[in-house]
Amino acid sequence: MGGVADVVVGYTGGKKENPTYQNIMDATEAFMVEFDPSLISYEEILDEWADQHAPYYPSKCQYRSAVFYSSDAQRNAAQKKIEELGKDGQRKVCVDLEPVSKFYRGEEYHQDFLEKQMSARAPTF
Repeated sequence: MGGVADVVVGYTGGKKENPTYQNIMDATEAFMVEFDPSLISYEEILDEWADQHAPYYPSKCQYRSAVFYSSDAQRNAAQKKIEELGKDGQRKVCVDLEPVSKFYRGEEYHQDFLEKQMSARAPTF
């Protein structure tokens, strides 16, 4: 996406330090998006998140759906997006909304995971 400088996979939302995939404890798998707000808005990032995500199923802590915000404006935008997802009343939206907490970078094999999976399956001629 234009305006997104970096996306890092990792863990956040827990109280115990240094979670890993094998020892995630009370953290949640997450991604941190670094973006230039003069090129892309937080709302546009939320739109993309909503388009690629189905937050209609409750999950345990590791895989729960959550949005972590760093300002009141982000909290308000995220709350609005969550409400939009549930506006039809057909399904319950299961998204936690929390302030940003310490983020721990995930293992290297989790970074660019889909790209790595696709390149591993690419045919060679």
